[in-house]
Amino acid sequence: MVAVLQETRSPMPSSPSTKASSKPLAFVDSLPLSPTDCVGVVGAGVMGRTFLKAWLDKGLVTKKQLWATAKTPTTCQRVSEQLGITAVTVPSKAPLAKTKVILVCVKPYQLEGVMASLRKVGVKPSTLIISVVAGKNLDFLQAQLEENTPVIRAMPNTPAVVGQGMSVICPGDAATEDHLAIARTLFGSVGQCLQLDEHHFDAVTGLCGSGPAYMYLIMEALADGGVRVGLPRDVALAIVTQTVLGAAAMVQQSGRHPAALRDDVTTPAGCTIAGLLTLEDGKIRSVLARAVEEATKTAKGLG
Repeated sequence: MVAVLQETRSPMPSSPSTKASSKPLAFVDSLPLSPTDCVGVVGAGVMGRTFLKAWLDKGLVTKKQLWATAKTPTTCQRVSEQLGITAVTVPSKAPLAKTKVILVCVKPYQLEGVMASLRKVGVKPSTLIISVVAGKNLDFLQAQLEENTPVIRAMPNTPAVVGQGMSVICPGDAATEDHLAIARTLFGSVGQCLQLDEHHFDAVTGLCGSGPAYMYLIMEALADGGVRVGLPRDVALAIVTQTVLGAAAMVQQSGRHPAALRDDVTTPAGCTIAGLLTLEDGKIRSVLARAVEEATKTAKGLG
């Protein structure tokens, strides 16, 4: 059964919390929508479809409450067939009058045109606009819309596809605590969600947004090492992926520092310390840290 809450209005909207949260925010399995309210996604690419599917799977919305846009009629047809929702090539064909939330999932160079299109077709100023576009800050987003339109900036990452994403959100001036609660629910459906101040967002892009690619490269290299010492590639990759998954779970669940957990594995004169010293010889710490630094610099340039 779909969890649907009747919309309630308070005399004064609550102000958004300005505190950053270093711990994942709790997932709430419902949205404050009436049965006729809608949620839209502009840009039904991989990430857009990931959110659409997750919201349906979690029972946050019904198929009738969802719509999406895609660049071509062929993609629209595929999205409609896969998810059973309305998919159109332009927002003007969507049920905008009933739409309470729009998630914008497009490339940075497409954003200005998309926002101009939303404004032109008359998106209501009360509609919550959430952008996951890298490098485009809240000032830019708010300037493209009617004054006092609630806006939230977000940065998810691709493990959201398997429900293990990390998302960070930040509210604009007109976004209330109620709007933030909606965003937490939407992004919590695909993993974990944090709230941070906007000045962290370029760093979030460099670490959270780009981070999965760093992990894939590390896993590929470790699997290559397994092949080098005689393991079949499929076996090496299976060992690496489960080892990385287990190590991450150890850090999350134990609350201990990674260095302390590393020491647990590192026995005197053992094979682990031999491998670790080789990694240190290759300056693995500084290389990984510099990767985040350079990605962050690039993210700053996207705006």
